[in-house]
Amino acid sequence: MTQDGGRLVASANRHVRVNYGASLSPDATAFAHLVDDGGYPRAVQRFLRGWRASSSRDVELPVVGAVTRVIHSADGHWLACEVSPEGGTRSQIWVVTTDPDDRDARRIDSWPADAAEGTAELIGWDGMQVAAILTGDDGVGSSCLIDPATGNVVVLDRRSGGRLVDSWAGASLVRVGPRGYRELIMLWGQTEMALLPYDPGSTTDVGVILDDHQPRRLRSGFEGDATTLIEPAKMYGAGSTDGYVRALIRSENGASHARLLEVTVTADGVSYHVVAERPGYELDEFVVSDDLSTVALLWNIDGCSELQILQYADETLSEPIPLPGMVASELSISAGGSMVALTVQGPSLPPTVELVDPRTREWERIDREPSHGPLTGTPTLARITARDGLELNAWLYEPDVEPIGAMIFLHGGPEGQSRPDYNEFYPKLLDAGITVLTPNVRGSGGFGRAFMHADDKELRFAAIDDVADCVHYLVERGLARADRIACSGWSYGGYLTQAALTFHPELFAAGISICGMSDLNTFYRNTEPWIAAAAYPKYGHPIADRELLERLSPLLRAHALTAPLLLVHGANDTNVPPSESQQMYDALRALGRDVEMLVFEDDGHEIIKRENRAILVDAMARWLTKAFSG
Repeated sequence: MTQDGGRLVASANRHVRVNYGASLSPDATAFAHLVDDGGYPRAVQRFLRGWRASSSRDVELPVVGAVTRVIHSADGHWLACEVSPEGGTRSQIWVVTTDPDDRDARRIDSWPADAAEGTAELIGWDGMQVAAILTGDDGVGSSCLIDPATGNVVVLDRRSGGRLVDSWAGASLVRVGPRGYRELIMLWGQTEMALLPYDPGSTTDVGVILDDHQPRRLRSGFEGDATTLIEPAKMYGAGSTDGYVRALIRSENGASHARLLEVTVTADGVSYHVVAERPGYELDEFVVSDDLSTVALLWNIDGCSELQILQYADETLSEPIPLPGMVASELSISAGGSMVALTVQGPSLPPTVELVDPRTREWERIDREPSHGPLTGTPTLARITARDGLELNAWLYEPDVEPIGAMIFLHGGPEGQSRPDYNEFYPKLLDAGITVLTPNVRGSGGFGRAFMHADDKELRFAAIDDVADCVHYLVERGLARADRIACSGWSYGGYLTQAALTFHPELFAAGISICGMSDLNTFYRNTEPWIAAAAYPKYGHPIADRELLERLSPLLRAHALTAPLLLVHGANDTNVPPSESQQMYDALRALGRDVEMLVFEDDGHEIIKRENRAILVDAMARWLTKAFSG
């Protein structure tokens, strides 16, 4: 069956509104963020008087699609927006001024007239230029600076698998290397330098350039003086490579978990030291104020978030600041470090933008119309022991009514993580009496590098077995009957759902695969080339590991699947093409199995349109209730 987006169902009345992805203006007088309350997510602009926020103004763009990111320029004059037309995977970059009366918007990512358009990823700002990555059909990424006024493009770096991380005043950080072993290099003048020693299996993926042969750098004016802007050419000396460049980076290099390092690059080489770490726990995010006084850090503690403030001058860490929700992300900080914005959420708190003063530790929710939607109670942190003794982390949601069955829900990635964040699907399932277990099988992120690599290539069979061990956990603890357990998942979780149903068919009463792969070889042939190349270290190479990919592909085991399966896909998905669901649907239909397919013609890999998500949650509840009642 196909859903064209024009027909709504009763669940659309359960209105959901969420706010997230804030970007503070450098002078702390304004901010922009994303709102998702109907149709596609959009960007809005707000102004601050003290801690009071004005009503929102929509950022008007002449393109129909989801706005996925919005960032203020260094001088506060521009807003850059990343947009995914029709909810698809490929994105564009548009800019508008912050003047409320200026309605002009221009697209600044350009492609040759004789070539197909690729995807444009918004990274940030380098002075008055937009830092972006433009990737064409050849899969090669061009790290660029784009003038928002003229559209002129300067290419900083071009390489397969290269990803610009930060750029400032002639220096750039570029992430290179295959998935699961990524490092940062610095491009400085005519020099390319690796920042850390060789450490196979480590990931170094995020960084911010601090300064360049001067004691400090300013990307913008101080708070309260929006006109004070030091031009990079005057500050650093255009084209000069004298002195040094410092950067803060997040890295697992030399450790089991991600931590914060400072690196200093000189003409003589590179030195580094540890600025902050939490043994046994991962650093999720960090952000640095432009005056280098303040660093805000988010730590991942078994899936929950912890916020700390670091005074950069002496590298002292504050006591954790209690968060309004269990999970936080998307840090933004003002130029002088007086204000931090972040997205906070939890099972009983839909994503919302909040502000905190890092010095007084006082919080202020800024939206006049708060986030809202169906809620759940606080889940229980469960520990599941896999058959080989590996401990898995999971979150357990139990219904308040008599349970009729249980659903295991698997995250994407595979390096994603199930966390106690907001989920609009779970409340309806819980109300129907369906217990929900969200495990982190091996390969999940947030638990250190060894755990994340524990499902690479041939080890993926053990990850499939982890799903079966989650079934045994539910049964042994009396949380569900053995014949009333379903499996569901999104993206990689959709693949893992199909794999679990074909490798362990006797354990499941139903399945729901959302935008999942059914055949790893056809996935490689039909996905975007840069997505395919990034997946080789995780799944295997389509030539060298063809036999392994066949053994891991659910489509080639379709004959073993017996549970009713609902396949869901967005027609505009170029990450995992809809053909992955279609071919499994066709195979199961030919075998006479109970299978249905739900396609959203106006959506992509994330099924991001609000009305489509309302339809999806109803479809999930109907499918599972039918299976459990049988």
